[in-house]
Amino acid sequence: MSRDPMEPVERSVSDAEAAAHGAQADPGVPGAAGAAGVPDGPGGAEAPFLELLARGASVEAYDRPVLLARAEGLPAERIAALEHAKRLALRVRSELEGRRRREAELSALFETAHDLAGLRDVDAVLQAIVQRARSLLGTDVAYLSLNDPVRGDTYMRVTEGSVAARFQQLRLGMGEGLGGLVAQTARPYVTDDYFRDARFRHTTTIDAGVSDEGLVAILGVPLMLGANVIGVLFAADRRARVFEREQIALLGSFAALAAAAIDTANLLTETRSALAGLERAHEIIQDRSAVIERASDVHDRLAELVLRGGGVHDVAAAVSQVLAGTVDFTEAAAAPAAALETSRAEGHAVRHEDDWIAAVTAGGELLGALVLRGHPGLDPVDQRTLERAAMVTSLLLLARRSAAEAEQRVRGELLDDLLDARDRDPRVLRERASRLRADLDATHVVLAARLEADAADADQEAAARRRLWSAAFHLAATRHGLAAARDGGTVLLLPLAPGDTATELAHRTARQLGTAVHEAVTVGASAPVRGPAAHPDAVVAAYEEGRRCVEALRLLGRCGDGAAAEDFGFLGLLLAGDRDVAGFVERTIGEVVSYDERRGTDLVRTLDAYFACGMSPARTKDDLHVHVNTVAQRLERVARLLGEDWQSPARALEIQLALRLHRLAARIPN
Repeated sequence: MSRDPMEPVERSVSDAEAAAHGAQADPGVPGAAGAAGVPDGPGGAEAPFLELLARGASVEAYDRPVLLARAEGLPAERIAALEHAKRLALRVRSELEGRRRREAELSALFETAHDLAGLRDVDAVLQAIVQRARSLLGTDVAYLSLNDPVRGDTYMRVTEGSVAARFQQLRLGMGEGLGGLVAQTARPYVTDDYFRDARFRHTTTIDAGVSDEGLVAILGVPLMLGANVIGVLFAADRRARVFEREQIALLGSFAALAAAAIDTANLLTETRSALAGLERAHEIIQDRSAVIERASDVHDRLAELVLRGGGVHDVAAAVSQVLAGTVDFTEAAAAPAAALETSRAEGHAVRHEDDWIAAVTAGGELLGALVLRGHPGLDPVDQRTLERAAMVTSLLLLARRSAAEAEQRVRGELLDDLLDARDRDPRVLRERASRLRADLDATHVVLAARLEADAADADQEAAARRRLWSAAFHLAATRHGLAAARDGGTVLLLPLAPGDTATELAHRTARQLGTAVHEAVTVGASAPVRGPAAHPDAVVAAYEEGRRCVEALRLLGRCGDGAAAEDFGFLGLLLAGDRDVAGFVERTIGEVVSYDERRGTDLVRTLDAYFACGMSPARTKDDLHVHVNTVAQRLERVARLLGEDWQSPARALEIQLALRLHRLAARIPN
């Protein structure tokens, strides 16, 4: 298209004018002015045809001047001149129409190229190409198909003027139909009657679609990208038609633009995909950078925690802040067993439902777990951060265990010295105790603790004893007391808080130790010991008393319970190391004795007579020489002081023993 499109039209007009002037001037040409006397100028033979050219009349209108001349009987020379002028005018008209058509084609191609330059939507550009091709070629239908390299066929992409759904959804195999032939050979093909053309292979599916659309004449040109055919552009009519060479070339130009549009769209898609990939890579880099910064941050925090002696919960809190989640340290028994075992075996944090579990181990020992809660989508680097935190936690636990074991030895050695080396200097004992935050000048209770579960073998029994010792040490450390392993069990020296009793302390200790070791623990408590540092002998006696209480509880079937000597009534006299007779009398009938002393009543003598008379009020009133109602009133007062169960066999036996001891004590001079 390098040639100027205006040139043929201009040359044709000049030739027509020269021919007209030559006909007038040449005496040898019929109708020339010199021979026929036809006047020159606008009124000559050319005038009516110039007027027709000026108003763009149809081809049929150019026969009218000749017909009128014949009807008027003008001379033959005049008629011949008109015939000659008509031929020249028709040639000029044809050239003008060609010029206008080429202008329209060039304009359409220019607009298409402009659309292509501002490509935003490839479908819209292809639709515009098909519409313009149909308009310029004056066909009923125009459509475009593209090759599918995956399926090895070609499919309909854009249609214009189509009315049949089956036709719009056609797929053509390579070599099938006119379009398949064009796609296969990369050459344009045209047929003026599709169903009678045997140059290409007809198929039932394609023929049915073409029949539904009613197409007869079809022109197809290939869409080329380099040497490759990517599709076919078609123009078709529903009647027989011969497509001219210029029309084939025009459709080929549109096909080239369509191919360029598709190529541009593909490049844009690839570019956008590449840009999206770059953006994603940039996001990943930024995310990795943020994750690395978080990892560095948590590393610094964990290092600081280790250096300043932080605990496992401090580690969990630091990791929670970095991972923007909730991280907790849990004991091994509280963590999901399967996930914990997998984490321990693999050495990595594992997902459990919406949580992540990281085992805290030291060698082959499972110490617990770090649990990241409600955070199912964990980045690999963050996962590694959780694993590193679990490792730091295990180091802290080992360090704490080492410190605890050292403190256990120190506490145990101090208690052993109190029990074994009675000649120790109290001042030295106080100084050693103060370093352990224990006050040996305060009132303490000695507690003996024994496990009640039967171990299957010696190893299990030793492990159970270690658990009891560890739990007892922890309890002693938190209560500012001492603990030691002794005689197959554990002995504790715990301070007695104001308002507390040895019985209550024994109950609490049995419950706490049993919960810690998950087995029954029996605890016997001594009577309170004042100032153990100054009275080591009292500590030894208290320990023996606690051991006797343990044995008494086991004999009475109260394994796993805790009690003190005072809880066994008169048996407590046998269990207590110092045989506290006054204390037994006070605990048993002290309220009655105090009432008599304050009120001057005779309740103690009445109780003596009541038990001596076989607990008969009638015989008691005879022995006391009072009315039976008086006996009843006194016994009611005793019930209010001692409790309603004072006449039960066990209580009655203790009260009788206390009455006898009270009488004996009253007869012994001070």
